[in-house]
Amino acid sequence: MLLVRHGRATGGWDTDIDPGLDDLGRSQAEAMATAVVERVAPGNMALLTSPLRRTQETAAPLAKAWGVVPVIDVAVAEVPSPPGIAMTDRVAWLRTAMAGTWTDLGDTYTTFRDGVVARVAACTEPTIFVSHFIAINAVIGVCLGDDRLVIASLDNCSITEVLVADDGSLQLVQHGHEADTLIR
Repeated sequence: MLLVRHGRATGGWDTDIDPGLDDLGRSQAEAMATAVVERVAPGNMALLTSPLRRTQETAAPLAKAWGVVPVIDVAVAEVPSPPGIAMTDRVAWLRTAMAGTWTDLGDTYTTFRDGVVARVAACTEPTIFVSHFIAINAVIGVCLGDDRLVIASLDNCSITEVLVADDGSLQLVQHGHEADTLIR
C-alpha cells in the first residue's frame, strides 16, 4: 500500500474548509504521479482518495496517466476538528492536538484513527491512498505501536509504504519524505 500526502493547498485550516491545490501543489502532484508511473504499471494498483479537493487534485495526474477514476472514500479523510469550533480557532486546536496522543483526544479521535487504519488494512489489492498528514500518521503510529498523532513530519506528496500482512496487521516499510510542516 502506498499512502500519499496531498500537495500544498491554496488555503489553510483557518481559512478554507476544502481548499484545492496551489501552483506548487499541482507541481508536486505531477512529480508524484511521474514517480509512481515509473514504479508501478497501470492496472497494478487501485487509486483511492479522501473526498477533499486537495487529495482529488493530487490524485488527478496519476489517474489521468493510468486512465482510471479514483475511488473516493471518507474513511481516509482529514482529521475532523471539534464540533462547533470557530474557523479561526482550528489551527490552534490542531497544533495542540498534534503535540499529543490519540488517547489524549478521546474516543471520537481514536475512532477516527481506527477507521483510517481499518480501511487501509481491509484492502485486498495493492492500493494508493491519497490522504492527509494526520491520517497517514495514524497508520504509521499503529504500525509502530505509537499513540502520538505525529510520528513523521510528512512533506506534501510524500509517499509512505506499508504492507498488509496475512493476519491483517500493518507493517511500515518506510515513511515518506519529511519536511518542516507548516500548519496554515
